[in-house]
Amino acid sequence: MSELDGIWNVKRVGGLLPPMVGVRKRIAGASGETRIGPLVGVPFDVVGLDLHYRPPFRGFVDQLEPAVDGYRGRATFRGREFGRFLLTRIS
Repeated sequence: MSELDGIWNVKRVGGLLPPMVGVRKRIAGASGETRIGPLVGVPFDVVGLDLHYRPPFRGFVDQLEPAVDGYRGRATFRGREFGRFLLTRIS
């Protein structure tokens, strides 16, 4: 079981990210998905503390670092940051 396993709320902190109301990340082992409410999720692979999105979103990577109440994240595209967010565990 990975330290990232579980369901996480996503909260926008800054940058070009849209409001993150209803956005959650579900992570299990080496894979997961980002979901907006009941819509179909966008799959990613977990590589250490990085979340590498699969096609057609290749090039997008969420880079995580531990925080007191979860993780701080940097949303990047091809290595360039475009937003920041927080993850807090809900289950």
